[in-house]
Amino acid sequence: MDVATLTLTQAAQALATHEISSVELTRAFLTRIEALNPSLNAFITMDPKGALQAAEAADKRLARHEGSPLTGIPLAIKDLFCTRDLRTTCGSRMLANFHPPYESTVTARLKAAGAVILGKTNMDEFAMGSSNETSHFGPVRNPWDLERTPGGSSGGSAAAMAAGLCVAAIGTDTGGSIRQPAAMTGITGLKPTYGRVSRFGMVAFASSLDQAGPMTRTAMDAAILLQAMAGEDPQDSTCLNSPVPDYVRAINQSMRGVKIGIPEEYFGSGLHPEVRLAIEAVKEVYQGLGAILVPISLPHTQHAIPTYYIIAPAEASSNLARYDGIRFGHRCENPKDLKDLYARTRAEGFGAEVKRRIMLGTYVLSSGYYDAYYRKAQQVRRLIAEDFARAFREQDLGVILTPTTPETAFRLGEKNADPVSMYLSDIFTINVNLAGVPAISLPCGFDTQGLPIGFQLIGRPLDEVAILSAGHAYQQASHCHTITPGGKA
Repeated sequence: MDVATLTLTQAAQALATHEISSVELTRAFLTRIEALNPSLNAFITMDPKGALQAAEAADKRLARHEGSPLTGIPLAIKDLFCTRDLRTTCGSRMLANFHPPYESTVTARLKAAGAVILGKTNMDEFAMGSSNETSHFGPVRNPWDLERTPGGSSGGSAAAMAAGLCVAAIGTDTGGSIRQPAAMTGITGLKPTYGRVSRFGMVAFASSLDQAGPMTRTAMDAAILLQAMAGEDPQDSTCLNSPVPDYVRAINQSMRGVKIGIPEEYFGSGLHPEVRLAIEAVKEVYQGLGAILVPISLPHTQHAIPTYYIIAPAEASSNLARYDGIRFGHRCENPKDLKDLYARTRAEGFGAEVKRRIMLGTYVLSSGYYDAYYRKAQQVRRLIAEDFARAFREQDLGVILTPTTPETAFRLGEKNADPVSMYLSDIFTINVNLAGVPAISLPCGFDTQGLPIGFQLIGRPLDEVAILSAGHAYQQASHCHTITPGGKA
């Protein structure tokens, strides 16, 4: 059995029929990680002992026919989910030796379902970045081309998934951090509706934007993972008290007669010709499935980047104020006084990109600038959300189809000297977070250099079923999601 290409669905079937045990599967992935992670740098912390113990427990459950679809499935977890007694770093020197005393809701639910956690994946520091180059532990490399970025901030989870180092992975998405790396590594990545998945125990970047989600080979696999992750959590006041559908059962919906919105603002001059060509091919597939393409306009799209880079840093500056060298995390040596403790601890603990966003966020929240910047950005955010609501309502759309990224994976170091250019790599994903709606990225082809291309499906609030079923329908009619880097890693 080639574990490197297993889908979650295939792995669950093999475990249920005892074709392979969870211990055997886990050992196979630990062996692959040992061989390939030195070149990819996808994992920060491994937990082989804990993983094998969980796998043994899963095999006992499976022997008693008590398992769920996730029982015995080896997963990789982005390193900003608190895992009790297992190091959680957020890719930062500030938390390089932090061992949480409690468990995040997401990882607790996955463990309760019988999943096996292999380890914690590399990420941009505190999820601030689009290339996984801001990590204190070094950049992650794309399995398709080791000189290129896997995207960020969930680049470690994306690289691990693409290289076959796990059956599935968990990431977080604040402005595209699941979908952008999914597109750049040729996997499927889902950003649920804001509040659909609990944020308890998920170290905060921007609290009104952050959302956890699955990174998998297929839409069906994403549905299985979301089923276990979603649902109300009394420990998170932002988590929605809304019924969770049976995503797996609902995924096989026909596309015949479904209206797909095509927003003109996403197909301008900044879109690479090869990406445009791949998206045109996606449109043809959906038309062949009976869907109806409807031209639409989302007029405030152009304001997404400046709006996001006011709101997100503002929330980050507030959330990161807790890292002061007193309660937990990095602490400078021999401080002269309290001011010196604060200044040197934060100067030493945070990287350049995190400092940049703290400075920007503090500025836009300061007296005299709050109304001019932060309040205005929140007003534009409302207009962006209304654009989506209006398009879905007036055109009776099922989903909206766009590119995920304007280009394929760029070279490591290519955009480091130009932060604005780096920020623009998220131009097609940020609107979704500002509006709080769900979206999924799926692989749809390759450019002439053999690098993956992804497309994005956007849905109404709490309608993950629509984007999952549309994504599943596409993958049933195509084969891009079955192609892996193979020996290139």
